[in-house]
Amino acid sequence: MTTLEAIVLAVIEGITEFLPISSTGHMIIASSFFGIAHEEFTKLFTIVIQLGAILSVVALYFKRFFQSFDFYIKLFIAFIPAVIFGLLFSKKIDALLENPVTVAISLLLGGILLLKVDDWFSGSSRTEITYKTALKIGVFQCLAMIPGVSRSGASIVGGMSQKLNRTAAAEFSFFLAVPTMLGATVKKCYDFYKAGYVLTEQETNLLIIGNIVAFIVALLAIKSFIGFLTKNGFKVFGYYRIAIGIALLLIHFFIHPLTII
Repeated sequence: MTTLEAIVLAVIEGITEFLPISSTGHMIIASSFFGIAHEEFTKLFTIVIQLGAILSVVALYFKRFFQSFDFYIKLFIAFIPAVIFGLLFSKKIDALLENPVTVAISLLLGGILLLKVDDWFSGSSRTEITYKTALKIGVFQCLAMIPGVSRSGASIVGGMSQKLNRTAAAEFSFFLAVPTMLGATVKKCYDFYKAGYVLTEQETNLLIIGNIVAFIVALLAIKSFIGFLTKNGFKVFGYYRIAIGIALLLIHFFIHPLTII
């Protein structure tokens, strides 16, 4: 991986992590086109730079993380389903991560669903999150273990299905990203350490650069997304996902097979 490739992937992570368009899916696609997706370091890099993105949430909502102990209980409850599903299906998830066609189909189907979300939940107005609501959002988030589904999209839609308004659902999705992505990063780092993988000096520098870039870009993305979502809803993201999904399928089946194996 070159420095330029690391920066591009970090920009993609920062932009897409909190948008309902799938950061994992976009990074799989980008790294596949770069021809580096099969490299072990790339797999580690795309997980670890999520730390930069989650730090942007802490920076933007610093006061909210100290508002009450109840806040952390709700995050923990919402985080539990991801832990359970992750441990039970980790091998199947890893296999799906190596299939760009899965990403393309998920982007396409998810886009179609996003076109309907605003109509389905147009009456959502709640801002209070109960323990039961937090758990249900956590279950919805597990859908994002399928590459291309979008963690933020699944959890936001999960919140709106519980009558939360767009802003409340989006903000809780951001907060839930912190334990979820931190847990995924720690697990991935442990797996690599257990396998005897040792970072070179260049790889360490790339991780530092990637996290800094992801942090800065995610700050801008979160600020822009909340305002845009409140005013415009999900349809533009739905059309984008459909366009990307169709384009990838056409490329794979009619131009050149996409593969990262």
